[in-house]
Formats: sequence, structure tokens, C-alpha cells
Amino acid sequence: ERLSKLETDCRNAEHELKDTTDAFEKTKQEYESLENEMERLDESIDRLKEASKEYELNRRQMEGQINVLREQINTAKQNDEHYKSRIEVLRGDLEKHRTSASECQDNKDLLLSKRHETESLRCDHEEKLRQIQDQLAQCMAMIEKNQSSIIEILNMRASTKGKIQRYDAMLEQIQIRKSGLNQKLLKMKSDEMQQKELSQKYQEKYDEVTSLIDKMTREQTQMEEEIAQLQKRIADQNRQMDIRQTSYHRESSRLESLKNLAERYEGFGVSIKRVMEQKDRNPGIKGVVAELIQTEKRFETAVETALGGNIQNIVTDNESTAKYMIEFLKRGRYGRATFLPLTTVKENGIFAKPEILKEEGVIGLANTLVRTEPVYKSLIANLLGKTVVVDHIEHAIALGRKYHHSVRMVTLDGDLLNPGGSMTGGAFKNNSNLLGRKREIEELEKNVRFLKKDMEKMQQDIDENRNRRNLLRDASSDISDNIHQQCVVQNTARMNLKQTSSRLQEQQLEHVKIRSELQEIARQIREIEDNHLQIREEISNSERAEKELETATLSLQEDQERCRRQEEAELHELEEIRVRMAELTQKESFIDENLARIHRESKACKEELEELSVNMGNSSEEVSRRELQIRDIEMRIDEADAAIASAGESIKAYVQSKEETSKTYKAFFEKRDALSQKMNLLDKECFRLNNQKEKVEEGRESRIQYMWEEYEVTPQSALSYQMGEEVEFRNLKTRVIQCKDEIRKLGPVNVNAIEDYKELKERHDFMQTQHKDLVEAAKTLQGIIDELDEGMRRQFTEKFEDIRREFDRAFKQLFGGGKGTLELMDDEDVLEAGIKIISQPPGKKLQNMMQLSGGEKALTAIALLFAIQNLKPSPICLLDESEAALD
Repeated sequence: ERLSKLETDCRNAEHELKDTTDAFEKTKQEYESLENEMERLDESIDRLKEASKEYELNRRQMEGQINVLREQINTAKQNDEHYKSRIEVLRGDLEKHRTSASECQDNKDLLLSKRHETESLRCDHEEKLRQIQDQLAQCMAMIEKNQSSIIEILNMRASTKGKIQRYDAMLEQIQIRKSGLNQKLLKMKSDEMQQKELSQKYQEKYDEVTSLIDKMTREQTQMEEEIAQLQKRIADQNRQMDIRQTSYHRESSRLESLKNLAERYEGFGVSIKRVMEQKDRNPGIKGVVAELIQTEKRFETAVETALGGNIQNIVTDNESTAKYMIEFLKRGRYGRATFLPLTTVKENGIFAKPEILKEEGVIGLANTLVRTEPVYKSLIANLLGKTVVVDHIEHAIALGRKYHHSVRMVTLDGDLLNPGGSMTGGAFKNNSNLLGRKREIEELEKNVRFLKKDMEKMQQDIDENRNRRNLLRDASSDISDNIHQQCVVQNTARMNLKQTSSRLQEQQLEHVKIRSELQEIARQIREIEDNHLQIREEISNSERAEKELETATLSLQEDQERCRRQEEAELHELEEIRVRMAELTQKESFIDENLARIHRESKACKEELEELSVNMGNSSEEVSRRELQIRDIEMRIDEADAAIASAGESIKAYVQSKEETSKTYKAFFEKRDALSQKMNLLDKECFRLNNQKEKVEEGRESRIQYMWEEYEVTPQSALSYQMGEEVEFRNLKTRVIQCKDEIRKLGPVNVNAIEDYKELKERHDFMQTQHKDLVEAAKTLQGIIDELDEGMRRQFTEKFEDIRREFDRAFKQLFGGGKGTLELMDDEDVLEAGIKIISQPPGKKLQNMMQLSGGEKALTAIALLFAIQNLKPSPICLLDESEAALD
């Protein structure tokens, strides 16, 4: 009834708002026409005022022009007097300029004749000076050339004498070298016979050892191939083992987590947890509904949605147990819980509409899709016996329409359709998975057992392959030791053979070299003797040439001195002529400047005379012309005064019309404001009524939902329970007041005590659980660390032995024998012990690497690098500056 009344009020308010809006629009149109008329009148008044201002401005400008023209007339009369006096002065100045120009021209002509004579004399002296300088330069060039030739002759003579001394010393050394080579040649012949005998002996020993090494190498190659196959098989098995271990640990961890969640009843309410903690003490507690039923994985979402909050209800054997646990929750203030006693909760009877189970998309009743013990069949039928499971929401909606929304249905995706037509759905978030937790635990236990058994079998295969590999490695190591020993013998024989062959080749080369050197010595002796004769002739020829050059140089020096004296005289005379030329040029320049100044002044006077003559003629005409302009401007001023008076009259008429229109405009403005205010009030009233209507509808929906959740009845079915007589709300209100008085008489209550205890208890339980998890995690981590340490020590010991064997092999290959080994320093823990590198190059004692030379250190370090590389080869390995010691 209230909703109907609100809808009627809303419609009335909307009709009144519409009428008011129409009246407002009509008033608004009349208001806009008046507003346009006011704007037109304002524009006309502004236009006339603007024209009046423009006329006034033009009048003032014309008055100013009259004043300017009168002032110009006075100025023109004064200029005539000034022009006459200035013309007389300019004529006198022109006469003086003509006289000065004539005098300057005469002086300039005299200076030009003198300058021409001096210029001719300067040219004659410059030509004579140039000839003297050319002769002087030729003399100096010849003197320098002769002196250079003399120096060259002296240098050549000194070099020739040095050659004679060198040739004498070389001849003496050559004779000594020749006697020494002859003695060395005799000794080399006897040594050559001995080296041939040793070479034959070493070759026989080398062939014997090489044959033995080849045989042992073939045996070792076969073993290494088998070892490589085993190693590859072990690596593959280790990778598979790692994958299985990872899966095993992941599944074990997940299984442990689920068990912990199940034991702690995670996902259940606090009150449920407190009751289930008493399960061991009170055997009447059977468990929560989620623990007592099982279903397939695809039905879990639908069943859990159908159960709703009932999934956390606690099942007990009878009402006494339920009553006792309710008292337990009250005493501890743990909250509320729903109990389902098996003795009182019975099946609701036969499903009212069995024909719906044959419809398309219907899977069945929810209680038929779960498994439970026979004792709980009636309980589950009570909870799920009236809920139909449908495959998807389209079928559910169609069935709801067909059966008039009288059946409760749930889809496999968790969408719920309630009797009465309400629907619940959306994204299903169920992190707890209370119903499927037990199923997941059983599946994980099965997977963990299978993975553990598979790991044990694989570990047994790995151990067998490792034992076989270790036996082959020991056998291969023994063969390697024998090969290394024979390699030492082979390298010694090869080195001796190589040294013997090298000595024989060196002796033969030395023999050939000595013979060629003796031949070269004989040739040098002949060449030195021939050069002695040639050098003596060169010395005599240089002495004759030196005397001839000295005589020519003395004659040239006398000519050079004579030319220098003539040059000085000519330079002195030429300097005096240049001084006179500079004086004449300066005087001529001064006269030219005076002439130019006189011409400029004369030209300026003439131009000024012409301008003054023209201006005197124009002054009278200018005076009469300006008087005519003054009379014309005065006439235009009279016209402007008449236009200003006419504009003033028009402005007064427009202002009077505007005042009349403004009165009507104000009346319409007040009427528009009243309508606008009424519209706002009606709009607010509509908004208020709509809000009340929405609130009433929301209250109606919430009450319908409450009726279904609490009593499982719809509004239509609730009409059958309607009471015939009126309810006395006044009596109920009196009873409420009495209850409140009784509560006040109880006194003040600490209302936060329950929440404080609940918060503190939850924090204590959380911290205790965290502490327990941390202690267990620490134990697990310590076990993993011990296992890793043991594996690292075992793996380090195995790899260290392999590197030691490879190092000894690489060392012997690089040094051509000897022995190299690695040792751990004395320490209890192999992972923290230091490593000593011990090397024994061929022919030396066993010693620490740091006592070797720089080259031996470098080779030892390279041997260690190649030992590690051979143990686990890589496709490419680059060494930079490998010759640097320990780089």
C-alpha cells in the first residue's frame, strides 16, 4: 500500500512538473523577445552617442587646423626678410672662394714640375744600385761554392785515411779468424762420428717403447668409451632423478599442507574449530558435514553451493551432545554454531516434483550425487533432498519458468536459483575447498607413494652404474700410470734422438759455414789489397783540387769588397732623393685638400642661393592659399554643430522608449524566477519520492529473501499463513520497553571483553602455529644442509682425484716427462682445505710450484687449466696471455 501511494504521488508530481515546465517555456519565449528589443534600443543609443562624439572630435580638429594655418602665415612673412639678408652674405663668400682657388692651382703646377724631375733622378740611381747588388750576389755565391768544395775535399781525404786504417785492422783480424777456423774444422770431424753411433742406439730404444705405448693406449681407449657411455647414462638418470625428487617434494609439501589445514579445520569458523577440538574428548561429535560426504570433482562446486552455510554444520549423535557443546560455546564465548543431531534431523519426505528429474539438463537431486555412510543418509537427504542439480544456467532458467519458480536448483558452475525467482551467481571463489579437501589428500598420498617407489628403483640403478664406472676408472688409471711411465721413457729416447740429430745437423751446417767463411776471408783479403792502391790515388788528386779552389776564392773576395763600397754610396744618395720626394708629395696633398674644400664651399653657397630665390617667390602664394583653407574649415565647423544637436534629440527619444520597455522586462523577469523556483521544488519532490520508492522496493526484496532463508517460504505461499485477527503492535512495543529496562538493571557490561579475548586468542593460536612451523622448517633445513655437505664432500673428493690424474697427464705432455700432482693441505674439512700444486720437471727434484722459475710456473699453470678442461670439455676455450706466470 505504501509503495502504491508513493507511485501515485510520483505520477502527480511529474504531471505538475510538466505543466510548470510548459508555462516556464512560454514565459521564457516572451522574455527573450523583450530582451532582443532592449538590446536593439541599446545598440541605437550607443550608435548615436558614438556619432555625436565623432562630430565633436572633428570640430576640435578643424579648430586646431585654423590655428596652425594662421601661425604658418606669420612665419612665411618673417622668412622673406631673412632670405634677403642671407643672399647678400652668400654672394660675398663666392667671390672669396674663386680667388683662393686660383692661387692654389698655381702652386700645384709648380710642385708637379719639381716632383717629375726628382722621380727621374731616383729611377737612375735605383737601376745602378740593382746592377751593383747583382754583381755582389754572384761573388758571394761563387765564394760559398768554392768553400763547400774545399770542405768536401777535406772530408773525403779524412774518410780515405780512416779507410786505410780500417783495412789494415781488418786484414789482421781476418788472418787470426782463418787460423781458428782451420782448427775448429779438424775437431768437428771427430765429433761427427761419435754422434752417429749414439743416434742409432736411441732410435732402437724409441721404437720399442712406442709399440708398447700404442698397445696400452688402445686398451685405455676402449675403457674410456665404456666409461663415457656409463657417465652419459648416469647423467640422464640423475636428471630424471632430479625431476622425480622435485615432483616428490612438491607433492609431499602439498600433502602436508592439506593435512595441516584439515587437522586445524582451516576455512571453518572459529566456533567450529573450538567444537572440533573437543571431538577426542566427546565421542558424540561425529564431525562437520564437509567431512562426512564425498562426491566427484565435477559435482563439488554444485554440492558446496547447494549446502551453503550448512557445509560447516556439526553432526552429533543426539540432542544431549548438541546441548552440551552449545553450553561449551556459551561458557567460552567462542561464538555460535549449528548442530545436526542424528536423532532429531530426519528426511523431509518425498521430493514434491519428481517429474523435473526427467527434464533436459537435469543431473539429479543433490543428495544422490554424494557418498556417505548409511547412518548419515537421512541427514544428507534433509540438507540436499530438495535441491536439483542442473548442467548449466540456461536449462535452469527454462525449468524455473516451467515450474513457476517453485524448485530450488543449482548448476555445475555454482549458480543458484531459489524458489520465488531470485538468482545467485557470478565468479565462484572457494579457496578453502572444504568438500574436495579429503579427495585431494587421498590423490596426493597415492602420487607420493608411487614417486617414492620410482625414486628408490632409479637410485639403485644409478648406484650400480657408478660402481661399474668406478671400477673401469681404476683400471684406466692403472693403465694411464703405465702409459705415463712408458711415455717418460719414450720422451727421454725421443729427446735424446732429437738432440743427437740436431747436433749432427748443426755440425754439418757448421762445417759448410766454416768452409764458406774461409772462402769469404780469401776474397776480402784480395779486395783490401786492391782498395789500398785506389785510395792513394784519390788522396793525391784531392790535394791538387784544394790548392786551385783556394786561389780562385781569394780573387772573388777582393771583387766582393769593391762592390760593397759602391753599394753603400748608392744607398746614401737614393735615401736623400726619397726624402725630397716625400716632402713634395706632402705639399701637393695639402694643396689638393684646400682646392677640394674651396669647391665644396662654393657649391654649397650656390645651392643655398638657388633655394633662397625659389622660397622667396613661393611665400606670397602660400599665404593666400592658407587664408582660403581657413574660410573652408570654418564652414565645416558650422555643419558639425548642427549634426551634434540633431543626434542629441534622437538619443533622448530612444532613452524614453528604453525606460518603458525596461518596466515590462522586469515584470517578466520576476514571473520567470517564480516559475523556476517552483520547478526546482517539484524536481526535488520527485527525487525524494523516487528515493523513498527505491528504499521501499529494497526493503521488500530483503524481506522476501529473509522469508526464504529463514522460513523457506515465498510471498505467495506466506499468504496461507496470514492471521485472521489484527496484531496488537502496542503490546509488542510495551514488551520491548520492559525488556530494555531489565537489561539496564543488569548494570554496565564490558562490551569489548568478548572481542578482546577473541582477538588475543586468535593471535596466540597463530603465533603458536607459526612457532611450530618454524621449528619444523629449521629441522628440515638442517637436514638438507647436512645432506648437501655430505654430497659436496663426496663429489669434491671424486672430482679432485680426477683433476689430479688429468693434471699429471697434461704436465707430462707439456714438459716431455716429469711428474705433477695436487695435494690437500692438512685440514679436517675437505671443503675448507687449501690445495698445494707439486711439480717435478724432467731432471729436477719434486718441489712446490712457487719454487719454480717463471717459465716453469707458466707451463704448470697451463697444465692445470688443461687438466680441468679435459675433465669437462667445452666446445671453445680461449686463453689470453697464457705465457704469463699464474695468469
